[in-house]
Amino acid sequence: MRTSIDARANLDLIEENYRRWQQNPESVDSGWSAFFEGFELGNLPQRDGAAVAEAEAREAALQTRIDGLVYAYCMLGHTIARVDPLAETPPKNPLLSLSEFGFRESDLDLRVSSKFFLDNRQMTLREMIAGLERIYADSIGSEFMHIQDPRIREWVRRRLETRPHKHSTPREVQVALLRALLEAESFEIFLHTRYAGQKRFSLQGAESLMVILETILHRCPDGGVEEICMGMAHRGRLNVLANFLRKSLKVVFTEFSENYIPDLVAGNGDVKYHLGYHSVRRLASGAEIEIRLSGNPSHLEAVDPVVEGKARARQRIRGDTEHRRKVLPLLVHGDAAFIAQGIVAETLNLSQLHGYSTGGTVHIVVNNQIGFTTLPKDARSSQYATDVAKMIEAPIFHVNGDDPLAVKFVSDMAFDFRQQFGRDVVIDLYSYRRYGHNEGDEPSFTQPDLYAKIDKRPSVTQLYKRELLEAGTLSEDDAASLETEFALRLEMTRDEVNAIEKRKASEKAKFRESTAIFQPEYTSTSEPTAISEKTLKTVVDGLTRVPEGFEVQPKIKRIVLDHQRKVFEEGGPYEWHYAEALAFGSLLLEGIPVRLSGQDSSRGTFSTRHSVLYDAKTGRPYVPLMHLADKQARICIYNSPLSEAAVLGFDYGYSLDYPKMLCLWEAQFGDFANAAQTIIDQFIVSAESKWQQPSGIVLLLPHGYEGQGAEHSSARLERFLQACAEDNIQVCNLTTAAQYFHVLRRQMKREF
Repeated sequence: MRTSIDARANLDLIEENYRRWQQNPESVDSGWSAFFEGFELGNLPQRDGAAVAEAEAREAALQTRIDGLVYAYCMLGHTIARVDPLAETPPKNPLLSLSEFGFRESDLDLRVSSKFFLDNRQMTLREMIAGLERIYADSIGSEFMHIQDPRIREWVRRRLETRPHKHSTPREVQVALLRALLEAESFEIFLHTRYAGQKRFSLQGAESLMVILETILHRCPDGGVEEICMGMAHRGRLNVLANFLRKSLKVVFTEFSENYIPDLVAGNGDVKYHLGYHSVRRLASGAEIEIRLSGNPSHLEAVDPVVEGKARARQRIRGDTEHRRKVLPLLVHGDAAFIAQGIVAETLNLSQLHGYSTGGTVHIVVNNQIGFTTLPKDARSSQYATDVAKMIEAPIFHVNGDDPLAVKFVSDMAFDFRQQFGRDVVIDLYSYRRYGHNEGDEPSFTQPDLYAKIDKRPSVTQLYKRELLEAGTLSEDDAASLETEFALRLEMTRDEVNAIEKRKASEKAKFRESTAIFQPEYTSTSEPTAISEKTLKTVVDGLTRVPEGFEVQPKIKRIVLDHQRKVFEEGGPYEWHYAEALAFGSLLLEGIPVRLSGQDSSRGTFSTRHSVLYDAKTGRPYVPLMHLADKQARICIYNSPLSEAAVLGFDYGYSLDYPKMLCLWEAQFGDFANAAQTIIDQFIVSAESKWQQPSGIVLLLPHGYEGQGAEHSSARLERFLQACAEDNIQVCNLTTAAQYFHVLRRQMKREF
């Protein structure tokens, strides 16, 4: 190209080409390049400070725009990510356009770099944008810039940048992913054809959930996890039971039988997609991972705090109370419930609290983009169903469920994040629901356009199988062999169940849910609850003793320590709070641990308990009940957040897995217990009947007619009495401190 330089008529053109030449000499015509080289050479000795400053300013301005571009993709890349498998076109965001950062198409070949992207590696602007698109706006949309800790943000950013290209994934990994998908799909298709019309709340459309679960499971041994505590709703639950927890297919199919009667000691049982399970998965490496899936009611998300409490108890049982990495809480949510149910926010708020933390939870949102018949625009005011998790600064990874490799990548990252930081993390699995809310529902009544699109879409399993076949990773014979293997296993098991059905009732195989806890028949008798004078003195001595140098507040010394000593020496009378402390202390000396949690419980709402003393000068806490004797059990007394449902759910879950502990939840006033009514109705009073799961949880419901109005007077005892049936709960309306003392001790003395 011939360029007229002498005319100097177009100063803008000269400046533009000069800027481009400075960035990359090869980006301009050879004539321009020669001119600028001569210009630089001729002016080199005469370059003054102003010229240098101007050049540096231009470079700084460019770098600012480049860094701004990278920051924008970190912050907003998720808004244009291709995470929706049903979307026909990728979303757009003008804030991520070239012009927004002062660039034009002609700038795409500029040589650029940023210390915030790929370790400051030099590349063209075109290559940088392509890299940013792949990392932040492809099948994964990541939200992490709301996290205030720069160390955590940097960890997430660097992990995202390590995402491998598809062609670099080992063959055995890709085949394992296909196997998990085929197993899930085969199971659903089998149920759909052999048990047509029966409710099962299919996983179809979101089969990649199994990729997440299997990925996390196989990371557990190297990550130091020995046990997974799970909670999930009905969607895909049967698939998870059969293919993840390895519940016997014979049992699963038997539960579909019209003649099925569960082998229960007592009670009514529950529908098959509410049942819990406990299993041990033995991996190819030889490692064994324990998995516990909690039974849950139809009340969506109510199981969340229960699982957290169970996980906390399991951590204590495994001696992991410092780092809390050996037991992993894993919750599977639905998109509509995750954003709408208040107990989700309550449970999230427990995540970093001293008395309730479980070392981080992996949350999986099976986002089929519909709640029964309700679309997202009618279900939430936020952009995402997962926005509630930002309140605890959890990283959120939105991922396209039709991209199994991307799903595996975020699963690996979520697991590592939890193990690294001990914090919650969210995987938002974008998927769809192939059929209606249940198999008897017709979704096209309310979403005809959506279901016309879904009906035409191949499953993720078939899409991924095709991808592997086209890439030569898998042969047609290999694929057919896998499909035949799963289909044959399902058919043979069903034939076996059908044969059992034809036998006489006395010859039928009995199936028992492994979550059932069988216990002796109820009796009102118990071991003696009185204590010796020696034990009483030991407890009182401990309650009224403080370490040397600990300065008790004068009023506390007078009304608590001195008063307790005086009452003991005079032989009574013992007040309610004193009787409680004596009951706790005597149990501790017998090796029985105690956990008490509730609002303001350490001092007591009515300033009566004072279980924790504070140094008048330093504020240092001291718990007298922890210092009764050299050999005693541990007591934990926690002030809970201002929440009833999640805290009671947590303590109930704790009581299930640690029955040898006296576990108490205290309502601030008894009347406030109705804020946790779902936990009371669906778990505490009914779980033994539904799932054969008894609990020793104690609810303290302080109340009395003291002129404080209708909300502070009765604890609604009539409601609890209405809930009594088949010896499920005891309602104790105590009238003396002595009764309170003995009933607390009786709770741990009688047969559980």
